[in-house]
Parts: sequence; structure tokens; C-alpha cells
Amino acid sequence: MTPTRASNEIAHGRQLAAAGADAVWGWASAAGQARARRRAAWIAQAAQLSAGARVLELGCGTGLFTQHFAATGADITAIDISDELIGVARQRGLPANVHLLCTSFERYAPDAPFDAVIGSSILHHLELRPALTRMVKVLRPGGVIGFGEPNMLNPQIAAQKNLPWVRRRAGDSADETAFVRYQLRAAVEAAGFTEVSITPRDWLHPRTPSMMISAVQRLEPVLESLPLLREFAGSLYIVARKPVH
Repeated sequence: MTPTRASNEIAHGRQLAAAGADAVWGWASAAGQARARRRAAWIAQAAQLSAGARVLELGCGTGLFTQHFAATGADITAIDISDELIGVARQRGLPANVHLLCTSFERYAPDAPFDAVIGSSILHHLELRPALTRMVKVLRPGGVIGFGEPNMLNPQIAAQKNLPWVRRRAGDSADETAFVRYQLRAAVEAAGFTEVSITPRDWLHPRTPSMMISAVQRLEPVLESLPLLREFAGSLYIVARKPVH
């Protein structure tokens, strides 16, 4: 990450902490909480989190997803570049299997390889190709990555990432973007990962009224299975493995 981009992300983290990051990101509403639980469960399963697994969570922010990941019993090192957001995460009273650190991924030097590298809505804040290359280095052979990221083909996401006034209203940082899944797959494979799967998911919008959440949740698997329509889902879910040899 360039110094300018790092400074932008640090400043953005300070603004988010002051404004209430989870609410800005859409995780605080009833629908947002349901969406977060679903995403966290998928990442935990895809990355094979379990008791004793050594896991690195990138961009842990307020610790919302960290809390879900910690429930698996995995030993989680959760890092974020924002000292203010790490401060919010510390206030959650996370369990002893979570270790919070304020640092950038580029500067973090682990003392042993990880079984998994995971995160929610973080890759689009990083310089993708160098970040993926570094993930390969910090993973053990056979280790996995699991992420949930914004889908550029979703109309709201496309507007949010490309129209300055929408970007500002949504509280996005200056440098963040979103991904098109086939381009993202090419980048993940180019970094050296195998068994790459990138799946469009998430139709439950954070502003969905409480009375409609269950109905949308029942409909989601159908929408996510339709060949053309699924490409416009809100998120891309990424899982891949570092080769054993």
C-alpha cells in the first residue's frame, strides 16, 4: 500500500469510528446483522475455521466479524490499519483466542505461517495483486483464503464506487473499489492459488424492513442460483487454496 493510500485509510478509519462504523457499513440494522451472520458463517466454513487453527483476519475494523470467527475456537490474529477502529474492537470484550493488532498487512511480520487468511470487505481497500502475493507467503502449504467483497456488477455498488457524490454519501474511502468476479478470479490464480471459487451472493439489503427479512432470506438461494441474475448480487464470496507443493 502506498503511503498516500495508507494515510487515506487511516483518516477514513478515524471518520468511521467517530460516525459509528457498523451503521455506516450497513451492519447495524436488523437486516445488516442477518447479512453479517450469513457472511461470517460462510467465511468460517470456507476457510475451515476450527479450534486450534491459526488464522489471520485482515481489516478487522470494529471486530464485528472477528466476534463471529472467534466462536469457532480458532486462534485469530485480527489486524487493522486504524487505531480508532481497533479501539472499538477492543471494547467488544472479544475472547482470549483473539489477538488484536493495529498494523497494515504490508508491515505485519508473522512469526509462523497461518492456516487461513480471511476478511470481510477488505480486499477492495488494498492493492490487490501485492496483497494476494503476500497472502501466499504467510500461508502454510495447503492453507486457504476466504473473503466477502462488493460486486461491481451490482447497480448500487457500481454507482457507489464510480460516482463521487454517491461515494461520499455512502462513506466510502478515497481509494476503495469493487470487483468483477472473472477479473478477480484471474488475479487470485495469477498469485498462485488453486481451487479458486468466486460466487455472487447476498440479496438481503441492509435497509430491508424487519418484517421482510425472512422472506428475502428464503428467496436468496433461488436468486443466487439463477445463471444471469446472480451476477448482479451484492457480494462476491472468494475461497482459494495455496498449493501443497
